[in-house]
Amino acid sequence: MTTDIHINKPVPIVSGKQLELFNHITDVKLAIKALEAGKPVLITAFYSNGLLLVKALQTHLKRKFPNKSFQEQREYRSEFHKLSNLILMEIVDHKLITKKSPSIGWLKKLYPETSDFLLPFTQVQGLNSSWQWYQNGISIPVLRNKVHPYYGTYFPTRFDHLILLDNWLKRYVGPKKSAMDVGIGCGVLSFQMIKHGFQKVFGTDINPNAIVGLTEFMGDTKLSRKIELDFGHLFGKWEKQTELIVFNPPWLPKSHNLDRNDKAIYYSENLFPDFFAEAKKRLLPEGRLVIMFSNLAQITNVTQEHPIEEELHGGGRFKLEKCLRKGVKAASDKTSRDLHWRSSEQVELWVLTNK
Repeated sequence: MTTDIHINKPVPIVSGKQLELFNHITDVKLAIKALEAGKPVLITAFYSNGLLLVKALQTHLKRKFPNKSFQEQREYRSEFHKLSNLILMEIVDHKLITKKSPSIGWLKKLYPETSDFLLPFTQVQGLNSSWQWYQNGISIPVLRNKVHPYYGTYFPTRFDHLILLDNWLKRYVGPKKSAMDVGIGCGVLSFQMIKHGFQKVFGTDINPNAIVGLTEFMGDTKLSRKIELDFGHLFGKWEKQTELIVFNPPWLPKSHNLDRNDKAIYYSENLFPDFFAEAKKRLLPEGRLVIMFSNLAQITNVTQEHPIEEELHGGGRFKLEKCLRKGVKAASDKTSRDLHWRSSEQVELWVLTNK
């Protein structure tokens, strides 16, 4: 089922042109000037030289964008993304050629047809982190077993909303023949529903990596017979009605053109109206629609609109059964971002039924 799906991955760069070279004795300011002029810079000698230049770039940009407000954080990230993508690493025979580089299995797994190419250093870092998560797995408090997220697949790093869902599923009374997980990611919500006795879960995702990764992860296990996957937007090919639909959408409205990774974080203006219209067709008369959300957009002043409240007030399709809320744990003191608003953030679990 996954043979016609093309995985999202960093695009290999084959450069015939002369590149600026960087090592620990190169003038950092000159290297940053080259980046700001749009010139690619190749890391040489040691892998740690890439870390050195990236750190210097971050320091440079933090002077320009003090990172105090939510908006400044966005501007800083945008500029950092643009310039850091010009810092390149060379790969030969599916291995990084700089000394003391990590061994990253994705280089062979994702690029079987290309053994020699260049990639941006920050994307190499992402591949390295992802490989560690994929190999070692990630413990999720509400699951017995670890998940092994495939490259480029969303996985939760915070668990408050998952705990809300787990507590709700424990108390769920009703048929458990089937459920739908819209935007399945690395499968956590589906695994929770299977754990709590649902016989069949139909999962969709617009991200091909989620579908390929979960197919590989489940293999020929019992899970593969209980969870069926489809690569598609919202409900994909699933037309039949079900007793439970679960949706953990992005929590912030978009303010720019989204790249594919942003789609797990920012929602477009059509996402919720389309979702509610399609959910109405697929929810059994006595079924429940469960949506996980947050007040993040309101408390950071991105918008005062709340898409679920808007649907309940004006959609005419659903009514509220209950809304559960849970305060979010304080931000890690290791983060450099100003997250003072985190103390007033709450995750929300909305349970809607048909009108």
